[in-house]
Amino acid sequence: MKLSRRTLLTSAAAATAAGTLPQLSYAASPPGDVVGKVTVGYQGWFACPGDGAPINGWWHWSRNWGQPPSPSNTAIVSWPDMRDYSATYQTAYSNLGNGQPARLFSSYDQQTVNTHFLWMQQNGCDTAALQRFNPTGGEGPTRDAMAVKVRQAAEQYGRKFYIMYDATDWANMQSEMKTDWINKMRAYTASPAYAFQNGKPVVCIWGFGFNEANKAWPASVCLDVVNWFKGQGCYVIGGVPTHWRRGVEDSRAGYLDVYHAFNMLSPWMVGRIQDVAGADHYYNNVNQQDQADCNAHGIDYQPCVIPGDLSSGHRRHGDLMWRQFYNLKRVGVQGLYISMFDEYNEGNQIAKTAESAAWVPAGSGIRALDEDGTACTSDYYLRLTGDGGRMFKGQAPLTPTRPTVPWPAQGGSGVIFYEHVDYLGTAGAVLAKGNYTRAQLVAAGVQDNWASSVRVPAGWTVTIYAEDNFGGQTWVRTADTPNFTTLSPNANDQLTSVRIT
Repeated sequence: MKLSRRTLLTSAAAATAAGTLPQLSYAASPPGDVVGKVTVGYQGWFACPGDGAPINGWWHWSRNWGQPPSPSNTAIVSWPDMRDYSATYQTAYSNLGNGQPARLFSSYDQQTVNTHFLWMQQNGCDTAALQRFNPTGGEGPTRDAMAVKVRQAAEQYGRKFYIMYDATDWANMQSEMKTDWINKMRAYTASPAYAFQNGKPVVCIWGFGFNEANKAWPASVCLDVVNWFKGQGCYVIGGVPTHWRRGVEDSRAGYLDVYHAFNMLSPWMVGRIQDVAGADHYYNNVNQQDQADCNAHGIDYQPCVIPGDLSSGHRRHGDLMWRQFYNLKRVGVQGLYISMFDEYNEGNQIAKTAESAAWVPAGSGIRALDEDGTACTSDYYLRLTGDGGRMFKGQAPLTPTRPTVPWPAQGGSGVIFYEHVDYLGTAGAVLAKGNYTRAQLVAAGVQDNWASSVRVPAGWTVTIYAEDNFGGQTWVRTADTPNFTTLSPNANDQLTSVRIT
């Protein structure tokens, strides 16, 4: 079973060089649900026997779906942090390093999808691209059901979603993809959570033009499909090869007309870089040139940002990912596509992941987030995505220095402010003890007059000030506070500066 996967323009280079936040303008499209937003690729393709899924197997957990995953029968290279899931399924792995049983989640459980979309909401992931492979075979009924679950979670947690067709190995793609859209997927555009751009429902097609045997459609066929979706009134994104513009290496020659037919281009990056030097090479030799070509053809540019393959030691405790955020902000891209949210198969997931050997099956050889000697909380790459998204959107200063702390405030403790009551909406960065002015809070993702709830570690004191530089009305909190409107006086959307002791 294959497992491979797949304008904001700076106004002055001098402003970037000076370290000031560049002014922004849009090259092709105004802000929408993908332009100016952070999109995450969502597989939603894990299942377990007993979860009720039509596929009735260890879908994407094992090579042999009829047998539970084990060191000799596995399809994953990273282990999820399982502490937030209510339904879990026993594997054939040894117990975790901490003695707990090695259990996994099923994407078919609505609570799993809800948990993932809650993480998206808490960490500034605006839009989810639901991967949809060939639905005409045995996987089809389960994939159909996953679309329902994603719609429900997106609506519940205020996220957007769109259908991302993966054309890999789809023999009758030209006709069947159109039929699937008309008969099944188009109905989802009626959801208030379905992504729209330029007033049109968003659809992505991934795989055209790749120089691979399982993606060998003629350019004429690819162009027909792109134009058909545009004729259906869709805003069409192309998940295209890294070197689409030159038609070399991973791209077939002769497909430039196909690429230029898309409304937005999202070149693939998984496996292309493994360190900061690689990210800089693409900034200097690929990303800027891609953006210029897109500008010249009225196309929006949504390059991939990858956390790096954890199993190969590429992550550099977040430095690789941050460098991409920084470089692409300087390029002036129209959107960001995180590859991927839940890709435990290739080790490129940002979803919560085992922190250390204590949370990985003993003897499995699976690397945890501390594989390079730096301890990271399980949600570290979610938090990193949130901080990178704020910089991309101009809500935090442009900086080459990663602001996200792998393990905040010694032992994971720290103060977290939330945009909405009940700890919902976007979460600010974890704040250590100290004094924070308005500018410092904004840099940490806590906007002025924005906070509605806060989590406070035991023994800590948080003094909230209504004015900058610790002035005006104050509120003192020594415990978690889920709703600032209940305080006297009302503290909702009043925070401007804070002291934490």
